[in-house]
Amino acid sequence: MPGDHRRIRGPEESQPQLYAAGEGEAPAPRDPARLRPVYARAGLLSQAKGSAYLEAGGPKVLCAESGPRRAEGGERGGGSVGAGCEAPAALSGRLLCDFRRAPFSGRGRDAPPGGGEERELARALQESLEPVGRLGRYPRAQLEVSALLLGDGGSALAAPLTAAPLALADTGVETYDLVVGCSLSRAPAPAPAWLLEPTLLEEERAAAGLTVALMPVLKQVAGLLGSGEGGPTESWAEAMRLGFEGCQRLYPVLQQCSVQAAHRRGAAAPL
Repeated sequence: MPGDHRRIRGPEESQPQLYAAGEGEAPAPRDPARLRPVYARAGLLSQAKGSAYLEAGGPKVLCAESGPRRAEGGERGGGSVGAGCEAPAALSGRLLCDFRRAPFSGRGRDAPPGGGEERELARALQESLEPVGRLGRYPRAQLEVSALLLGDGGSALAAPLTAAPLALADTGVETYDLVVGCSLSRAPAPAPAWLLEPTLLEEERAAAGLTVALMPVLKQVAGLLGSGEGGPTESWAEAMRLGFEGCQRLYPVLQQCSVQAAHRRGAAAPL
């Protein structure tokens, strides 16, 4: 049977693209407070009302936002809401979040779409984003945020936690602040130190993990998610302090990204 000349013939033998560390190999020593280089850009997707792309060393995530649109049953409810006023809690807008891993993202790529881990991360993403949005300004409306993890190099939840508020801001949704997420992992004994923004290998070998979401300007915690072995209270307090400091250090980069996106929208708007 003749071959298809439009296709590039691959090698007879191939190796996985992901580097697999040896069984006895341990993560290299590093500064526990190290932050990986961050690249963020808002407004990449023309099909979405708002979008943001974030790359933080290993993890790569693309977030898109649609809405506000009328929620199901939105026509039922109380009276109208005046301009500049927020609706009562019963009429306040709703925020829905969806988290997916791309088939080529790396860890968990063999898991079925919409599995238990993806639902858990989507729920954590939604709980952390709800405090930042002024949902009362969008009565009987629905905001939908979708996060697609393109590459998993560790800190899989912190990346969409940081990118999703940029997508909301790109849409023009009113928010109280941006949310910045940071992940940490605690190395096993004999040196149980917390590491900021762990790599995939460090996460796999960790005894415990913690993800924090902070609103830096308001200095309020938007979300906390911990797992693994327990430990002294002082150890977890140190992890939270390290995570909050990392969020504060990342905030200027995200603030600049949001301002640049606003300038691009203003320049592209018709006069």
